Amino acid sequence: MFALGVGLSLYVGALDSTLPSLTIESEMAPVAADRFVDEASSLGVLQPPIEGSADAASPNGYGMNATLRSGSDVWHGGPRRSSTGGCVRRTVRVRTAPGIVRPGTLEVCTWPEV
Repeated sequence: MFALGVGLSLYVGALDSTLPSLTIESEMAPVAADRFVDEASSLGVLQPPIEGSADAASPNGYGMNATLRSGSDVWHGGPRRSSTGGCVRRTVRVRTAPGIVRPGTLEVCTWPEV
């Protein structure tokens, strides 16, 4: 059982590091958005600030920028976006204060690092 667990962990780690080379550039933004939501959310609700989550969700070999908007509030994470990348937008739920969850928009952009 231990060997199976170790083997599976090694396989997942290797797959994660090769994902950028297996993914078409235009498909990287949705993958990065999924990873970002997993990093920045608790029970499906995004919790600002998002800078640390953007860094953790950035795919290997790619730059990533995330912008979260809810009402007049805007949060940014990651480096300034490049004009050569692809972007994806998603409707999400955002915790703007303790006990207050509002609708929001998440935009994630990725681009190959030079």
